[in-house]
Amino acid sequence: MNFEITENPINIQDVIDKVTRRNAGAITTFIGTVRELTEGKRTLFLTYEAYIPMALKKLEQIGEEVKGKWGDVEIAITHRVGGLDISDIAVVIAVSTPHRKEAYAANEFAIERIKEIVPIWKKEHWDNGEEWIGNQKGTKQYRSGEPSKEEIDG
Repeated sequence: MNFEITENPINIQDVIDKVTRRNAGAITTFIGTVRELTEGKRTLFLTYEAYIPMALKKLEQIGEEVKGKWGDVEIAITHRVGGLDISDIAVVIAVSTPHRKEAYAANEFAIERIKEIVPIWKKEHWDNGEEWIGNQKGTKQYRSGEPSKEEIDG
């Protein structure tokens, strides 16, 4: 399975192995980690939650979009949920293509689409409080903690 949501630490090599193939001249990886400072606030840790059935469907959709744009490509995405500490890996995307330019472009496209359409939310925990961030791009805020179906579907 090339698309996965897990509560366990992500093994980068396992994600890369899913896209390794003989006709690939390039494999790019994106490794998203938990940073300590966000907009001047010191993050203690993050909590990620996902609506897993839909999140997996959306990750598969992104895979299809990538293949539609770049053709000869393999993509694997693993996103972690649960509590993550500073420097923990939250997401790994691996893309293989015959040439590097397409691998870079497809990888960047994939992380941006994840932030736009995949129902994964994060709660930032700081010294002086905590807050759920709506979608990962921060363009939607959820005050009740539970998104509506319209908000999930975008």
